[in-house]
Amino acid sequence: MAWLGRRKAVEAVYEGPSEVVLDLSGPRLRRAFEDLKLSAEPTGGVSRYITALSLKSALFGELLGNGAVNELSQTGFLDLSAFVAPVRRRIAATIEQMGFDHIKGALIRLLEGYPEIGSVEDRMAVFCSAFPQDKAHRWVRDLGAEVLHFVDPEAFPLMTRWIWDARVSTGALREIWHADDVDAAQIIVGDDVEVFRVLSLELNGFLAGEGFYRDLPFAADLLLAHIYSGYINDRGGQYLRSDFTTEGDPMHHTRRMLGLDAVDTETGRTRLRLIDGKPHVLSGLPGVDPETPDAEVTHADS
Repeated sequence: MAWLGRRKAVEAVYEGPSEVVLDLSGPRLRRAFEDLKLSAEPTGGVSRYITALSLKSALFGELLGNGAVNELSQTGFLDLSAFVAPVRRRIAATIEQMGFDHIKGALIRLLEGYPEIGSVEDRMAVFCSAFPQDKAHRWVRDLGAEVLHFVDPEAFPLMTRWIWDARVSTGALREIWHADDVDAAQIIVGDDVEVFRVLSLELNGFLAGEGFYRDLPFAADLLLAHIYSGYINDRGGQYLRSDFTTEGDPMHHTRRMLGLDAVDTETGRTRLRLIDGKPHVLSGLPGVDPETPDAEVTHADS
């Protein structure tokens, strides 16, 4: 079975089984999965969203994978940042303050590491430490998590704060925890790499049980984003609140969580604002001239 091969591959990367136990609720997962399928149907179905995540991964792989990070340009980095919702709102100011070369160096260490920072956990810690340790830079963890995952989705699960942030005990994990009252539940689980690895394995097993055998990492991403988007819809959370203001489309927040709303495909403009307030225009799209961003493009809507 494809699922067994995927599980062995992930366990091999992280050197075997884990002592972490996640008490997930099967009924909550099934309800969320059924709602995802129903919600996605009017805009092309689940498969269309998984294809969009595959394309996002291809972009990250092209610009960062297999040593390409060493040749990364500032324009290419802005292209990537447009697809990471918490990053695109803040990255222009950080580049202005710290310089792109500093950020690029941190990305090189994250992806390639040095012998003394070889583990995933240590590389993430070193990456985050390259930026100020304050509330305004909490998005750095999300950037590192998305870079690792979308460069190599088979090896690295998505480890963003909206999936689980142990510091404030919030995220999609809480919404699928096995408890009569998830709001009151005490979830004594960290947010290190191992926790996300186990969550990935559990979700892949669930999805395989529901008949999903292909693109499991992206199917899991989509399910988790939809779960947390349900929390935002129901409770009106503060995380990324300024990005979540439109009602009526049940997949609106889900797309935003995954950065799939990054580009206006008729103009090439992204939601990332440069330091002068102008929108960044995605490079490399057919028919788009960055100097005339109103030009029509034919890029497929993600």
